[in-house]
Amino acid sequence: MSGRFSPAWLDELRERADIVSVVSEYVTLKQSGRRYWGLCPFHHEKTASFSVDGDRQVYYCFGCKAGGSVIQFVMEMERLAFPEAVHRLAEKVRMPLPERLEDAHYERLQSEKARIYEANRAAAQWFHSQLWAPQGAPLLSYLHGRGLDDAAIRRFGLGAAPDAWDALTQALAAQGYTPAELVRAGLAVDKNQRAYDMFRGRAMFPIINAGGQVLGFGGRAMGDAQPKYLNTADTPVFNKRLGLYGVHLLRKVRDLSRVILVEGYMDVASLVQRGVTGVLATLGTALTVEQARLMKRYAPQVWLAYDGDAAGQKAIHRGLDLLEEEAVPAKVLVFPDGQDPDEFIRACGLEAFEALRPMDPATYRMDALRPGYDLSQEEGRVGYAKACAEVLRKVREPVELENHLRHLSIATGFSHDVLLQQVGQQAVLAPKTPARPRNSLAPAALPDHVKAERSLLALLCAGRIAPQVLSGLAFTVPLHRVVAERLFSGQSASAILEQAEDDAQRRDMAEIFGLDLQGEADQALEIAADCLLRIHRHSIQQRIAEHSQALPGLDGEARQQAMAQIHELMQELNRLKQGRKEGSV
Repeated sequence: MSGRFSPAWLDELRERADIVSVVSEYVTLKQSGRRYWGLCPFHHEKTASFSVDGDRQVYYCFGCKAGGSVIQFVMEMERLAFPEAVHRLAEKVRMPLPERLEDAHYERLQSEKARIYEANRAAAQWFHSQLWAPQGAPLLSYLHGRGLDDAAIRRFGLGAAPDAWDALTQALAAQGYTPAELVRAGLAVDKNQRAYDMFRGRAMFPIINAGGQVLGFGGRAMGDAQPKYLNTADTPVFNKRLGLYGVHLLRKVRDLSRVILVEGYMDVASLVQRGVTGVLATLGTALTVEQARLMKRYAPQVWLAYDGDAAGQKAIHRGLDLLEEEAVPAKVLVFPDGQDPDEFIRACGLEAFEALRPMDPATYRMDALRPGYDLSQEEGRVGYAKACAEVLRKVREPVELENHLRHLSIATGFSHDVLLQQVGQQAVLAPKTPARPRNSLAPAALPDHVKAERSLLALLCAGRIAPQVLSGLAFTVPLHRVVAERLFSGQSASAILEQAEDDAQRRDMAEIFGLDLQGEADQALEIAADCLLRIHRHSIQQRIAEHSQALPGLDGEARQQAMAQIHELMQELNRLKQGRKEGSV
């Protein structure tokens, strides 16, 4: 995850960006003992279970198990990728970014990007001012005619590009921007060594990222002008495959259960104005992998709410396929009479919109298949049943599959068992959820020896025991071995958390570092000795179990030897148990 940033540089950044100070900007913290406590920003709670450890520079919630470093906290709160969060923190503590050795033009590119951001912001302000000027009246009338009020227009920073060749170019030239800079920003085009405005006679929609920077624009033509929508071409700061329209409004929205993905900018503005939260749109492209991954930062589920025309429905099928490949749960909102989201909410209102029940992907696909088959004919019923069976092979929840099979049986007349055979038994037997990574521990009650291993790691991380205390210890859990090796090498808890392979492994690591074993300094060795004893007992029990399992296949001298070994191990186990009862350990 650290990418081009060196471990030493990241260590310094974490030290400068004190986690208690950073978290305090988002969460009210109160000190209790050596930790700070507050209400968790990642889930609803009434009693503070969110802790910040200034010594280890980590946070951990005992309620939802969220945890990580100061960089990961900024990632979660601001919905940023790792490099973006690093940049944000570096700017905050005024720490220069490390030189990008593999990019000799890095500083020049950064300076160019900053200039483009400034030009885009200036252009957005100018377009917005033009909307309220006399020459912007037709475009303002268009936006009002589409149902947007002045508050929504201002909230989204909408504007007007006059129907003139170089009005924007001249306005920004007066602010010090060169024609070459405007061309590089995608605001102008160069024809015969002269710069002309890219956008003319269009309603303008600024495309703003989560950090509030203007990346580019979408321009909606008036009348029959083509293309109907024109977007900024790719620039050093804008790629239409990577962003989403409306994402800047979600920066501080918490506990969003779903995002609604619509086709157009106007759909976003219309729905948001009428009270729908979490609405996003792609930037003039079909849904991309990058956009699907970006949406996962904001909500656990995506509802596709595309237009009711043939192109919109085709896009839904493509979107469902892509979201399934990216393991993003999805549903579909279908509007009556082929309406688009904007038309529906304007006609029916927020209450009717919220009353719409989203379809699961299988139901949507099966409904979409039905018009293609004549179910009054046997051939049509057979064809429809086979086509639906292909759809149902992707269903992983047995209850959902059973429900779909019941409806399909009613529609086609085929029995449940026949349809189940057509689908294939593997659909029922497939796991409901992906298997947890090997290095991640299930949330169920942990075995005693695993708890002991975690306690030892917590003591080691806190510096309450020396690494030599754990010399020769063979950790039974792969993740524990990884954490121990990294602690032995001198890595901090926050650095280790940033190297987690996935969220599940990170939660396990955070839970280890979140342990706060009470006691005086000299009691740490007693705690460690008790943990080592519990681990040793487990090792003996495992060896007894292995010998016992092998007994049925042994005879003669080999069997006698195995029984003798079991007896010796049992005696040793009893001595350990007795010694613990007598307080000898």
